[in-house]
Parts: sequence; structure tokens; C-alpha cells
Amino acid sequence: MSDVTAPAGGSRLMATYPPQPVTFVRGEGCRLWDDTGREYLDFLSGLAVCSLGHSHPAVADAVSAQARTLLHVSNLFGTLPQREVAATLDRLIGAGPGKVFFCNSGAEANEAAIKLARRWGGRGRHVVVSAYGSFHGRTLATLHATGQPAKHEVFQPLPEGFRHVAWRDLDALAAAIDPSVAAVLLETVQGEGGVNPAGADYLRGVRALCDERAVLLIVDEVQTGLGRTGEWFGFQHYGVRPDVVTIAKALGNGVPIGACWARDDVADAFKPGDHATTFGGQPLATAAAAAVLSVMEAEDVPSRAARAGERLRREASALPGVRGVRGLGLLLAVELEEGKDAGRVAAHALSLGLVVNAVTPTALRLAPPLLVSDAEIDEAASLLARAIAAEGDR
Repeated sequence: MSDVTAPAGGSRLMATYPPQPVTFVRGEGCRLWDDTGREYLDFLSGLAVCSLGHSHPAVADAVSAQARTLLHVSNLFGTLPQREVAATLDRLIGAGPGKVFFCNSGAEANEAAIKLARRWGGRGRHVVVSAYGSFHGRTLATLHATGQPAKHEVFQPLPEGFRHVAWRDLDALAAAIDPSVAAVLLETVQGEGGVNPAGADYLRGVRALCDERAVLLIVDEVQTGLGRTGEWFGFQHYGVRPDVVTIAKALGNGVPIGACWARDDVADAFKPGDHATTFGGQPLATAAAAAVLSVMEAEDVPSRAARAGERLRREASALPGVRGVRGLGLLLAVELEEGKDAGRVAAHALSLGLVVNAVTPTALRLAPPLLVSDAEIDEAASLLARAIAAEGDR
């Protein structure tokens, strides 16, 4: 028999996250229940993953049916769900025609984009420029692409070929793009960096610079993609066309799947054997994604996110102790007044039955399911007001 005795800390999980304050055992829509039976209102969606809410019946049915039909054959052979999802993503991105590479996560999608940029650029033209405050993943390459030097130090030396510039500073970007640069990699809204939108002037200026210098524009839509910002993709707010787009999180509504889309002439830089993944785009994951995309289109989730986001922004902005609200659609950050600690407010909120997180020391991230109701937004605002007040009473 294996030894299942837990250590003193109560868990045999590696300590890559802080101690887990709650154990969730069930979810439905915007609601979660823990192992004591307590109910919570989820305004984090598993870090913007469960955009249709927990245990959506269409996704559950698709996964169940696929599990009884075909689970895996490897990418040496084709499967029907994979083709369907690739075609739908190409249509929704609308910057093509293009092709899709499937993988298992957002980090892997960005890893594929980085490799594709190097393959497209050729030897000696391999540098990827990204922004300070960005987040692109935790593989060694995507960690170095992430513009947060504090996260780099304990893993040095990191792969070479990455350069960082100030966010929303076109002059700094222009100075960084020399003949060694293959691509610029940016989020349309910096998610883990604090929910900071790029803005139209900046992203259009980046597109113009990439055209002028003949480098690729890679847009990381891992957190912002598939309706969350009020458009299918964040870049669509700004009227730009990227060369490469990375997607994950909401695509499987909890089933791990990522995707890297590239315009045809860029995608064709990859040849058989250049890149691969055993599980990427396998039938279970793509069946889930097909169901997710079908529901998203039927529900017109970008419009729903835009409307619900305005209501949530309005209600959060009016709360005592809130300095301001930023973001797009249903990806918002609530900036607290000076002296209030976002981590403690998030803990107070959890104790009251509301799931949010501190995205910076002074700001809370709100990313509820895109099918959230007005009543649930009103309930969340009331709970958040109580959590902020509790921080003031400490």
C-alpha cells in the first residue's frame, strides 16, 4: 500500500501556492460549495477560465459523450472536434485566414508562438520584445518573456532572446526593435500585471511599428480572449490585426486546452517536426471547446460581458473605500483607497462567501462568469462593500 499520510501541513502538494484556505467540492453556474457545504459566489471563475460558469450542462454532456467515443489517437491522425474548433477560432479571430496549433495551456500557447516567431525570423532574428508588468507563463521561455524581473531571479540563467520595455511607451518599443527582433508580444489587457488595458493609440502604434520594422505582432489573449472584454478578443476593441494570437483559459471552460493561431503565411513557417505536443488538441479537450464555443455564440457572450461589465463597474465604483475601477468588460480591477490592503480584503470577502483575488497589493480582480446575472452582480457588490468595510475596521 502507498503511504497516504499527510505531512504536518496537511497536504502532499508541492508548496507552489500559498496554503489553500478552502477546499471546493462542487460548482454550478456562478456558485461554488466547499467541503463543509458552505456556498460561495464566484467572481474569479478559476482565474477567468470558467466563463460559462461551473459545470455547464452542454460542456459536461460533450465531455461525457466524447469520453465514450474516442479519447486519444495522437496528432499523427486527424479527429473531427479538432478541425471544428480550429475553423471556429479562425472565424472568430477574423484576422486571417490562418491556422491553429493546439496545446494544453496558455503558457504552451505562448511557447508555440515564440518558437514560431523564431522559425519565421530565421537564425539571428530571434528576439521577442515584451512589456514590463506582463505575464505570459511559467515555462523557462515564457517566464523570461514575462516582464516581471522579480520572478526571474531564482531561475537564472533564463533562455536568451528576450527584451522588455515600458508598458504603453511607443518610443521605448521603437528603440528596442533592432534587426535581431522577430516579434513583439503583448497582452491587450495586462491581466496578472494589474488589469491594465493597452488602449487604442498604443496598440495601433505597436501595429504600425511592427509593419514598419517587418516584425510579428503576437497578441496574448489567454485571459482576455473569447468574450471576456466585451469583444471576442481584446484586440478587436482597437481595430488592429495581429499576426499571431494565443488563447487558453476560457476555451475549455475548465478542461485544459490552449491554442496558437497564426496568419497563413506565418503559420507556414512551421514544418513537420518543428513543434509538437502529445495531448494538444486531443478529442476530449476539443469536444469540450466545441461545446464552449457553440454556447458562447448562442449566448452572444461578448455583448453580455459588455453589458454586465458596465453594471459591475458602476456598482463597484460607488462603493465606499474604492478609488476607481479599470479594465474592459468583465475583466476589472477595483483599486482601493490608500491604506487598504487588497489581500486582506480578498480574505474578508472569502469569509463572507465571495471569491475574488488581489491582483496587486492595492487592487482586487473581478472576473465572474460571462453569464452572470444582474442579481448576482448586486449580491457581489454588497458582499464586497462589507469586505472593504471589514478591512477598515481592523
